[in-house]
Amino acid sequence: MSDARSAQGPLSGIKVVEFAQVIAGPLAGTLMADLGADVVHVESPGAGDTARQMGPTKDGHYLWWKVIGRNKRSVTLDLRQQAGLDLAHQLVAWADVVIVTFRAETVEAFGLDWPTVSRINPSAILLQISGYGSNTSLRNEPGLGKMGEARSGVVQLTGFADGPPVHTGFSHGDATTGLMGAFAVTSALVRRGADPERRGEWIDLALFETLYRLIDWRVIIHDQLGTVPVRAGNSLAVAPGAVINTFLTAEQEWVTVTSATPRSVLNIVRLLGLPAEDYTTVDQQRAGSRELDRQLALWIGGHKTDDVIRELAAAGVVGSKILTIADIFADETYREREDIVTVQDAALGEVRMPAVVPRFERNPGRVWRSGPALGEDNDLVYREWLGISADDVEQLSADKII
Repeated sequence: MSDARSAQGPLSGIKVVEFAQVIAGPLAGTLMADLGADVVHVESPGAGDTARQMGPTKDGHYLWWKVIGRNKRSVTLDLRQQAGLDLAHQLVAWADVVIVTFRAETVEAFGLDWPTVSRINPSAILLQISGYGSNTSLRNEPGLGKMGEARSGVVQLTGFADGPPVHTGFSHGDATTGLMGAFAVTSALVRRGADPERRGEWIDLALFETLYRLIDWRVIIHDQLGTVPVRAGNSLAVAPGAVINTFLTAEQEWVTVTSATPRSVLNIVRLLGLPAEDYTTVDQQRAGSRELDRQLALWIGGHKTDDVIRELAAAGVVGSKILTIADIFADETYREREDIVTVQDAALGEVRMPAVVPRFERNPGRVWRSGPALGEDNDLVYREWLGISADDVEQLSADKII
């Protein structure tokens, strides 16, 4: 089913169709495509996915799409016409996995809801991503990643106590939802593989739930203590150690220093030449955390960045320069991990982007294609994969169905 370029990775042979746009749903598909799945990205004729026009451009070409659309097949399909819906259902019948990100009423109108999908293809796994979940009173409300971040509680924790809540500098909520979605799909595939009847599964995922799940300690703390954690700057509302902060070096570069155990805090104490008997217990370390921060700031501010990192390591203290993307391109560890790969793009020539993560030893994935042109794979998917005749594909194009 795959061609020689794409058939590589632990998900090789798994067929995915995406009725999804922008980030969360397509990222779940990209992660699976990186590991060998055949992923068909369905877009409307003419305009295509909104993600095709996100972010900076070079020579009129949008760069983000080259990454988020990589390793996929692009087909065009007008779901507003009955013939388009019929073709969508053929894709559902073909697929192992169906990804949808429309509002609930739109999902139902297109026949991409769980009862319809499972009737068409009882083995299909449906990943349905929405703002608020399919079973809530807000099921038909629009949802974006920043809304999910706000509702998850992560934004309320991000920033300094005397400042406003702060969103992270990327699509945090969408990204974690895509990651959780891919994890859920692969879990369902494992379960289906052990089922003699190969029954499918419905995964109903709301944008706010993934970050909410990852900040797991808040629920039990609020339940048992009645407290509401507050913003704590570069530290943590619930910190494993007394020192977690960022500091400026003599070269005006930022480093982060963190402690996770009483022993690691004592390593910092010894590095600074402070009396160890004042920081022996956890309570003493917590009480002295501000003084430790002050002393670290003075020490780090008097040293060059490389010297800081070297002396921290020698003292058994975990620290790192806070890397810019330029630093990442020059970083030896990133080079050793081969975490930046070069891909040939039809419009831009050689482009670099993140390598496949996670890394598999026996069945590694790879990046074999940047984001495709709109409808580039119509013939491959409709004629070769679905078995539609050349004449019918030509007629569908003439009727503007594809």
